[in-house]
Amino acid sequence: MPRLRRRFLCQQCGYESGKWIGRCPACMEWNTFVEESPLIPPSSGISDGAKLNNPQGIKDISTEYLSRYHTGSAEVDRVLGGGLVPGSLILLGGDPGIGKSTLLLQVACWLADRQGPVLYVSAEESIQQIALRASRLGLDSTQLLVLGEADLDVVAEHIKVLKPKMIIIDSIQTVFRPEISMAPGSIGQVRESTAFLMKLAKTTQIVIWIVGHVTKDGAIAGPRVLEHMVDVVLYLEGEGQHSFRVLRAVKNRFGSTSESGILEMREAGLMDVENPSEWFLAERPLGVAGSVVVATLEGTRPLLVEIQALVVQSGFGQPRRSITGADYNRVSLILAVLEKRVGLQILNQDVFVNVVGGVKVIEPAVDLGIAVALASSFKGKFVGSDYLVTGEIGLTGEIRAVSQIDRRVREANRVGFQRFVIPKGSERHVGKLPGAEFIGVATLAEALQVVLL
Repeated sequence: MPRLRRRFLCQQCGYESGKWIGRCPACMEWNTFVEESPLIPPSSGISDGAKLNNPQGIKDISTEYLSRYHTGSAEVDRVLGGGLVPGSLILLGGDPGIGKSTLLLQVACWLADRQGPVLYVSAEESIQQIALRASRLGLDSTQLLVLGEADLDVVAEHIKVLKPKMIIIDSIQTVFRPEISMAPGSIGQVRESTAFLMKLAKTTQIVIWIVGHVTKDGAIAGPRVLEHMVDVVLYLEGEGQHSFRVLRAVKNRFGSTSESGILEMREAGLMDVENPSEWFLAERPLGVAGSVVVATLEGTRPLLVEIQALVVQSGFGQPRRSITGADYNRVSLILAVLEKRVGLQILNQDVFVNVVGGVKVIEPAVDLGIAVALASSFKGKFVGSDYLVTGEIGLTGEIRAVSQIDRRVREANRVGFQRFVIPKGSERHVGKLPGAEFIGVATLAEALQVVLL
């Protein structure tokens, strides 16, 4: 029998080495290498009697099985590209308590009632806890089966008997393959378990969801190769103190990654938000300095959100900066441009910026809205309630064009906005809207003169 070489893997990034190293050369972290138990290498060559797959013409390959399953949520279907594809392996990540298990339990119950048996494998929570959650959400499908098991070989035996349409593994960090002499959650165990589930999904045409833990940085824990192995990678995001959740796709072999779904956590579970712009603007104050509405994009969907800013005299030597929902560095850049290019003495003030509703806006198209909100609060002048502001700010104070401007203004016009302050370079990309007034601005100073009453 050939001698098996020793393997050491970095627990942070999955880098492989033939010997133990104090510092990983890939992620530069210290003391992250652990030895992985060697696996018996597969025999070389083709064994006698093995069944070979013959090449097929691409026109002869049947794609009928790719008819999608609906999930019962239009928002989830939107992110998935139209629904669940049989034989797909889907990885769902998110912060603890964000609603991952709730969402999957709702999808499982809806699909079980319409397509057939669904198996929910819980390796973390007890089956009683799953039943309590289902009772709280009002889910009582007789086709939804719950299994408390962490051994994937045992799970595979149940699958042969039950033949479910969909399987949920909660979570990938707690299940294991008994052939791998490593603890559940280790790099080798997570990788081999995912490979086993991928092969199972492709050979049985069963939809398999796996839940992944996330690190303190928000990335899915485990080796990076985990995301490359699966078909779809979804993230459920949101603030714990707010009811809104955003479902994003960072990888999708069956659809676009530019879509996102807006959900709201209620007593009955996660529900679709059909008109998110109206929800975010429902309690917007009128005639108050420091409040501005901007149009951002969640994937290809335009979303109207309110940005609030408060600028007050600093009572300490070092001015405070508190930014919620926006990029801290972008706000710092905008403050510098306001002082240098517009002449507002604002850098010595305490600055507070908040995106209402717990939404995170990081695209440069909201720069002008943040700048107007800051200047409005600083000068004590309010912005008209029918103004929508959008544009990217450059270091010289110029206003740059933004993408998909027509989508943004049409969504705002549908809600009731009539006056639009947009970059001058974007005017030619805007279609005609009845009763709408488009004001093209080239500089930040020009925009402030137009907007502040």
